[in-house]
Amino acid sequence: MNARWVPVLLGIICAILLLAALYFADAIIAPVACALFIIAIVWPVQKRLQARLPQLLALAIVVTLIVLVFIVFASVVAWGFGRIGRSIIAETPRLQVLYEQATAWLETHGIAVAGLWAEHFNVRWVVAAMQSLSARLNTTISFWIVVLIYVLLGLLEVGPLARKIPSIVSGEAARILIVGGERTAAKLRRYLVIRTIMSVATGGMIYVFTLALGLQLATEWGVIAFTLNFIPFVGPFVATLLPTFYALAQFESLYSALFVFACLNLIQFAIGSYVEPRLAGKALALSPFLVLFSVFLWMFLWGLFGAFIGVPIAIAVLTFCAQSPSARWLAQLLGAPDDEVESAQGG
Repeated sequence: MNARWVPVLLGIICAILLLAALYFADAIIAPVACALFIIAIVWPVQKRLQARLPQLLALAIVVTLIVLVFIVFASVVAWGFGRIGRSIIAETPRLQVLYEQATAWLETHGIAVAGLWAEHFNVRWVVAAMQSLSARLNTTISFWIVVLIYVLLGLLEVGPLARKIPSIVSGEAARILIVGGERTAAKLRRYLVIRTIMSVATGGMIYVFTLALGLQLATEWGVIAFTLNFIPFVGPFVATLLPTFYALAQFESLYSALFVFACLNLIQFAIGSYVEPRLAGKALALSPFLVLFSVFLWMFLWGLFGAFIGVPIAIAVLTFCAQSPSARWLAQLLGAPDDEVESAQGG
């Protein structure tokens, strides 16, 4: 074997081992990743408060705010999905009839897979899957308790850790860690603000559209679109698919359902592909391939939470790469803005 391929093979092996560790240790690492994300978001608030108040009092205020935000968000999600779930269960007989009609139509047009689908899939299976999802969501309480503990400890350690880094590692490594950490935190805060604004806009537009169309549960569809928009690609797709099936049951017309699906996707595309990139600017510019790869990779590793945290992880990795001379090419290739790379080169 050529000696130049040895580092490549070692790199591939290390990557596989790392992914395996992330997959099997998700119960340990995923809460840490979530806690680091939250710490990056709330640290400026903690820093300002503890400049005027005792540190523990400032910490109590910040943690209370985090808990309140989580309770409000979880309540909104539970309300929206609960109302939709109960409505779908009530419409199960009609949805089952429509499904059987659709499979019969597919079979008459020579699509043999419809019969195979019919043996293993029906509307009751969908309802059971939604109920199973609700049960899994209830088990996330323990996850968030662990995250909250990490956040408590982490907020106490941010300041001392930043002061220790220069004395522990070399000058260049310390610069990469400190500057990369500061810029990553700033980018993550901007990412969350922009994602929240776009989610509110998406939910509002879908609410107005479904209300004007006469689709039942317009408020709930807007709430679901708002919450799912925090998960790139996967969330918006689900947020358009659910009202489409409901429109098929309510209007009993395939063309009406297709019209709803097309319009909802148009709204998602206009906001996600036109408005959001212009609002985010170069600071959050990422390769579309990297965004899609990050979402599906981390969703495979950590499930629904991984789909949410995948893009922030990609932002963090590229930001640190932009500070390192040996990895700067990766940041340039996958979307780091030129001005950030130039400032890292100058620093």
